[in-house]
Amino acid sequence: MSSPLLLLAQVTTHAVETAAAHGEAATGLTKITQDFGINLPGILAQVFNFSIVAFILWKFAFKPVLATMDARTAKIEAGLKFAEEMKAQLAASQQESATIIKTSQVEANKIIEEARKTAKDFSDKAQKEATDRANGVIVKAQQAIELEHKKMLAEARSEIARLVVSTTERVLAKKLSDADRSAYNETAARELANV
Repeated sequence: MSSPLLLLAQVTTHAVETAAAHGEAATGLTKITQDFGINLPGILAQVFNFSIVAFILWKFAFKPVLATMDARTAKIEAGLKFAEEMKAQLAASQQESATIIKTSQVEANKIIEEARKTAKDFSDKAQKEATDRANGVIVKAQQAIELEHKKMLAEARSEIARLVVSTTERVLAKKLSDADRSAYNETAARELANV
């Protein structure tokens, strides 16, 4: 950037020197500069100084600032790219977690159904066992009642037979032998059994 300005300053200086050498052009240029109050060597020095200042600013101020801005722009772009990647990863992980939750809910419902079925089977089995035990107890109780009933009937028969024999002895007023007593007992027992 400064090279074209230096070149312009040199060309202008060269043109002024050439015009001064020719005499006629110098008078025209000198007249214009005097009419407008322009100091040509001062302007050329200012252009040269401006070129130097512009070069220094470009080299030591604008270039580092532009490099810093480019680095920050690159960092911002990298950050935005990273944010977009994180958004995509977040969406993917949310979708994956939703899938896992849905799968877990399905598995949990399946486990709950299996537990209910197992509990129902266990309850049915326990109820059947309890019913079987209760039926067994009832059957045993009925058998015990029937056995007790037979025992009571046998005792009642023998008591009735004894009473019949005793009454018969009194009615007949005689003592019966053991054989007669046995015969009467058996007869009375048969008659009671038929009743």
